[in-house]
Amino acid sequence: MNKFLLLILSVGIFSGCSIWPKLGSKSDSENVTTKKWSAHAVWVQSTLKKENHLFRKINRMSPLIYKDLVLAGNALDGLVAYDLQSKKELWRVAIPFGVEASAALINDRLFVGGNDGKLYSIDLKSRQVLWAFDTNSEVVAEPLLHEGVLYFLSGSQTLFAVDAVSGKQLWIYNRQDTRHLMTIRGGSKPAISNGLLYLGFSDGSVVSINAKTGSQQWEILLNRNSRFSDIDSSPVVDGDKIFINSYDDKIYALSKANGEIIWSAPFGGPNTPLVFGDKLVVTSSKGDLVTFNKKDGQILWKTTSKNGIFSEASIYNGLVIAGESQGSLKTFDIVSGEQKTAFEPGRGVFSKPTVHAPTESVYFISGEGHIYQIKLMQLPKSFIPYL
Repeated sequence: MNKFLLLILSVGIFSGCSIWPKLGSKSDSENVTTKKWSAHAVWVQSTLKKENHLFRKINRMSPLIYKDLVLAGNALDGLVAYDLQSKKELWRVAIPFGVEASAALINDRLFVGGNDGKLYSIDLKSRQVLWAFDTNSEVVAEPLLHEGVLYFLSGSQTLFAVDAVSGKQLWIYNRQDTRHLMTIRGGSKPAISNGLLYLGFSDGSVVSINAKTGSQQWEILLNRNSRFSDIDSSPVVDGDKIFINSYDDKIYALSKANGEIIWSAPFGGPNTPLVFGDKLVVTSSKGDLVTFNKKDGQILWKTTSKNGIFSEASIYNGLVIAGESQGSLKTFDIVSGEQKTAFEPGRGVFSKPTVHAPTESVYFISGEGHIYQIKLMQLPKSFIPYL
């Protein structure tokens, strides 16, 4: 056999076919420069004080990184703090029936809602609860902290404005749905712009409210679904537009001035959309993860999970990161939609992943209440050996 041909066959056998592009194709340079990533766990620990042998809870609070602390809450017994470096458990705050919604954080003060119907103010230095505001309904929506005031929605569809220092109520806005329809567990975190709040309600409406007085400015009924009319997504204000997801399986772009629909697309659900440059990243109640051109709603790429629905998405170094409710934590290239990594924690991921850029890590709570630190690493570029 020709020695040159034998050399080529030998390299092909021992190198594997995957590194070889089609010679002469337009994709030669792309194959050489394509970024490759790895994802592996460097820390995992149960956040539960004791093992749960009862029915499964929905653990979806996004972990928080603050100074030398990692803060996490579970839907069974409350909040726990770990040392960022050693990962040693430092302290706990017991909250009856646990925590589901994500928290607001400023300086050394944490504000978090509980399934016991209270919003808590916790001093992270003294580890003490400074006050607890009772809403008489579960608090399953993340609070908004703005200029010393907390705005949050209770399970009874009441929007509260509370002084962040004293815990004193400033005003309330109530919008109970009298139709007695089935509702989805969750709630809309308000967004604020130029003194006006924007949020969704379980009756399918998006409402604009004066942040100082609690008076309504405008409203629009989006979701007319006869079964689930909820709008649990938090609005995202971007220039003169508001982007919001709805349980009528649509994503909407609304006018910030009056709520009029600018465009809509059939990929809605419970999770808050993500704006990244000229792109809009959306996860749907049908298991889709979609990236749009935010100007006109044109689809750039789409992928569909075979393992439940995707969580809210995060962005890190050109990657879209989202968890599957019955599957893996996955990453995708923001431009092409190509899947880069997948990490299987067991029992799925409901929480929005928290990115910690200094350590190139992603933190999240798994469906079974375990906190994970996943290391994302960019691998060296592939190269083609020349004969």
